[in-house]
Amino acid sequence: MYNKSLKELSASLHRKEISSVELSHYFLDRIARFDGELNSVITINTDAALKAAEQADKLIASGDSGLLTGIPLLHKDIFCTEGLRTSCGSNMLDNFIAPYTATAVRKLEQAGAVTLGKANMDEFAMGSSNETSFYGAVKNPWDLSTVPGGSSGGSAAAVAARLAPLASGTDTGGSIRQPAAFCGITGIKPTYGRVSRYGMIAFASSLDQGGAMAKSAEDAAIMLQAMSGFDEKDSTSTDKPVGDLLSDIDGSVKGLTIGLPKEFFGEDLDEEIRIKIEEAVEAFKSAGANVKEISLPNINLSVPAYYVVAPAECSANLSRFDGVRFGHRCDSPKDLEDLYKRSRGEGFGDEVKRRIMMGAYVLSAGYYDAYYKKAQQIRRLIKQDFVEAFKEVDVIASATAPSVAFAAGEKKDDPVSMYLSDIFTIGVNLAGLPGMSVPCGFVDDKPVGMQLIGHYFEEARLLNVAHQYQQLTDWHLAVPSGYEQEA
Repeated sequence: MYNKSLKELSASLHRKEISSVELSHYFLDRIARFDGELNSVITINTDAALKAAEQADKLIASGDSGLLTGIPLLHKDIFCTEGLRTSCGSNMLDNFIAPYTATAVRKLEQAGAVTLGKANMDEFAMGSSNETSFYGAVKNPWDLSTVPGGSSGGSAAAVAARLAPLASGTDTGGSIRQPAAFCGITGIKPTYGRVSRYGMIAFASSLDQGGAMAKSAEDAAIMLQAMSGFDEKDSTSTDKPVGDLLSDIDGSVKGLTIGLPKEFFGEDLDEEIRIKIEEAVEAFKSAGANVKEISLPNINLSVPAYYVVAPAECSANLSRFDGVRFGHRCDSPKDLEDLYKRSRGEGFGDEVKRRIMMGAYVLSAGYYDAYYKKAQQIRRLIKQDFVEAFKEVDVIASATAPSVAFAAGEKKDDPVSMYLSDIFTIGVNLAGLPGMSVPCGFVDDKPVGMQLIGHYFEEARLLNVAHQYQQLTDWHLAVPSGYEQEA
């Protein structure tokens, strides 16, 4: 049961082989049994989940149901959920019960999905290892001594261990794709504006984008289809039609041109991972795709540009957390200044404080033009590089991360080394393009992810290419040792 595809689970529900209540109990039992060592779930939603499952069973019985009706899932704890704690992995919001539900969550619930709970994450989505969470680090089910990636590491670890068939994530600089690679699952970040950001607690508003994390590209397509669409409550939401993400998923890749950026195959990339990506590219060639080397001349500037833009935006967004209206409030403040200082000092962790201070610095008088404005100019150059590349190719392929999952604690005290974990993913966010990661093998018994990047609003093509690769390989079906058993 735990390794069935979403379509298979849906078919079992519609054939009455199992009820949504039973299926929800099944995955809640898996969470109870296995998550003690993974720490991938922050809050369990048992009572509300079972009520939603009962309603899903009624919809299935009435014939008014779809593929997601009755399917359990987890949400990254950055999405507001009415009546259920939304912590963002931070002490600042440890006591915050959201008064409304994020649009992406609401859309999935309207499609019949059952929310089992909220997944652990790096605090305020700031991290690449899921070690900055107030609730403790998440562990990678493939090797408990390694990190699952971040910031959506809880979602990735839970799907990898089959604690839920699906999980939502957010991606600001690689936070869906990098943990998907480290945990051996499929994760997709759509074009900026494709999924509503309403109710998704902001880190960097011009970069953040919600997406889907699942076992396979087909499962991710079904989830993303339900999440996507225009939302008048989000000024950054696009009204461009989503289309049917599944209609062409079985189409051939014959004649498609896949671009390989030479800048992504340099000395930053582990040699064994390079071999796995080259093997994946050979699989595409055997299916009739063409391969072409391309260049993204300014992509090596993406990390420094990102770590100016993102902290600048986070320093503005997180200023709302002041101990006054909601969130953590210090005890017995002497005055307003003391309230602000101690509430923020106690509520935020070290990485969040580091980025707030970086952001405040680059936006300060005398430094705005030298740093923030320059970073935005570089961002435009990176976007133009991608646009030019897509005049020659249909999809761009690379490694998702320069290494496999690294040891817990290895980079915690070296922020720059940690930031470089996202060296292949950040440019996609700066340009606002869709990108995804799919499993493509193992190095030292740890998963390797291949990144696929598409042109604006071409999520359907990306999912088609990923799905066709998964018809040729079975890496996405692998389950970590110890979790390949029924609860």
